[in-house]
Amino acid sequence: MSRSFLFLTCQVGAEGAIKRELARLWPEFRFAYSRPGFLTFKLPADTALADDFDLHSIFARSYGFSIDKARGSTTDELVAAALRLISGRGFDRLHVFQRDTAAPGDHDFEPGFSSSSREAEAALRRAWALQMLAPPPERRLAAPGETVLDCVLVEPNEWWVGWHRARGWASRRPGGLSRLRLPQDAVSRAYLKMEEALRWSRLPIAPGQRAVELGCSPGGSCQALLRRQLHVTGIDPAEMHPAVLAEPHFTHVRKRAADVRRRDFRGVDWLLADMNVAPAYTLDTVEAIVRHPSVRVRGLLLTLKLIDWKLAEEVPVFLERIRSWGFPYVRARQLQYNRQEFCVAALRRRPRPPKAMR
Repeated sequence: MSRSFLFLTCQVGAEGAIKRELARLWPEFRFAYSRPGFLTFKLPADTALADDFDLHSIFARSYGFSIDKARGSTTDELVAAALRLISGRGFDRLHVFQRDTAAPGDHDFEPGFSSSSREAEAALRRAWALQMLAPPPERRLAAPGETVLDCVLVEPNEWWVGWHRARGWASRRPGGLSRLRLPQDAVSRAYLKMEEALRWSRLPIAPGQRAVELGCSPGGSCQALLRRQLHVTGIDPAEMHPAVLAEPHFTHVRKRAADVRRRDFRGVDWLLADMNVAPAYTLDTVEAIVRHPSVRVRGLLLTLKLIDWKLAEEVPVFLERIRSWGFPYVRARQLQYNRQEFCVAALRRRPRPPKAMR
């Protein structure tokens, strides 16, 4: 199948970060085309990328090999054009999604599945069934190794068609997007950020363990941890929501993290941080805790704020610094529910191979 171009989707605003990231990681790729939240790169003629290759990008939400773009003034025309592009090709799964139409938080925009993408998927499936007898299975979550047809709604009259081989957490989901919903009793959208981070990171968290979160107010992320039956301590000088304070396994330390005694972190299994400060401040604070001789946390889950997008160029330095603390297994990703920030998961010991994702 076609391997001349690569397509990527990302958060609106992260396009420059991806260009610089790929210039460092894949200098042979040549930038070709972009719209907010969507980019393509031309690959070398002698490219030898595996079907399920890892781009190693923190800021690309999804990616794959581009086949071509389908154009039309109506949905029927777009569907017909898309099916012509894939004539004679075989796929195990269909992923239809739309590029982000705004930056997260802009007029309350949240990345996710749109009515347009749902309508486009339904139309594609109907036409596929008529022309090819058997449409892809309805289940959207791809199994590792399956070949996925990607249809990205880039403009109202322009769909980009591509493909990829599913391998990890993001590539198994349409557009690398989760279908999480904010519970009615969640006190903030931080619940979604934490839940997505836990699912992506696959940290081996178990009921009864102790977790500390730095920068926890008003408590949405703590709710996600508490529902996994952890004993949670939240450290933040700001107030917590009464619903979180009422939880029997929650303790609020109303201080700045820098003012908490280091020995108070003894016996903590997991250290999490989501502080609205520059990355260097977060890393300074966490380093002072985890390097204390009486502290032996198993793993970290950190949200690092990119106060300026130029800070994205320093991400490799941030990750190497975390490794230097004795956490050699480090991964990073800009998650769906992240804003101008990204998430880092770090472990002291090699993680076990993950079970099949549900």
